[in-house]
Amino acid sequence: MTATTATAEPVATDSPRAGIATWRAFRREPLGLAAGAIMILLIVMAVAAPLLAPYPESYGVNVLRPPGGANWFGTDALGRDVYAEVVWGSRQSLLVAFAASAIAIVIGTLLALVGAYLRWLDKIISVLVDLVLSLPVLPLMILVAALVGPSTGTIIAVVAAFSWPEVTRIVRSQALTVVQLPYVDAARLVTTSPAWIIGRHVLPAVAPVIVVSVVVTASRAVLSAAGLSFLGLGDPNTWSWGRILYEAQQSGAMSSSWWLTLFPSLAILLLVLSATCLSIAYNDARNPRSRKR
Repeated sequence: MTATTATAEPVATDSPRAGIATWRAFRREPLGLAAGAIMILLIVMAVAAPLLAPYPESYGVNVLRPPGGANWFGTDALGRDVYAEVVWGSRQSLLVAFAASAIAIVIGTLLALVGAYLRWLDKIISVLVDLVLSLPVLPLMILVAALVGPSTGTIIAVVAAFSWPEVTRIVRSQALTVVQLPYVDAARLVTTSPAWIIGRHVLPAVAPVIVVSVVVTASRAVLSAAGLSFLGLGDPNTWSWGRILYEAQQSGAMSSSWWLTLFPSLAILLLVLSATCLSIAYNDARNPRSRKR
């Protein structure tokens, strides 16, 4: 927290120079570069899915065939190519991750900034955040998804609804420091508009924290969406990594056909691990104390 506070004012007042320094430091982080490369590869795979594999919608004659030359990742209980399922499943998994995290970031950041600047609202927002964080998230996600009905939109809404409080807490801790800085006090002498001050001065100062929150929230969204799909609450009309695991469990082949769980689990692991390492590397790169080491 001390390091984040120390960088608050330079980020707001000298953002181009700070951004260049952050990028130079990030390029010296092998873990961050590797994580970024994996993230880019997963995004390219999702975008180029029609070019990489045909859509796995038909039945095949080669049932539960292990990985080989004809089927790189093997086949499932209905003879469908697991490689095609993983490739096409990346689309829905990444869509849920980015859409749910984007909604959570917008809601969480807005509440955090308003609460930090308008202190009379801060207590109300803090109580709301603590209340949502104290709820049993997974059972409530299952309940809401089951009541509304399985669909991609439902998963995005459910994951976002339970992800924004953590964003609010992280951004609020930084925003509380920023609103007390001298240049924010000087801005109050220029205008009485809270929206202008928040958008012009407070938001740029907490932007690095928001970037880290985006990556972390996206990885949590992937795990939540995969968990819901594995429980049969995902979109049955769209392939996802969680659906591959769900169908492997439903067919009873999960324990005997190792490839049905290995490859979608590796895809989930790679996305979550790369997102986590990317956020850590970025956070270290933007910290002046880390750059001096």
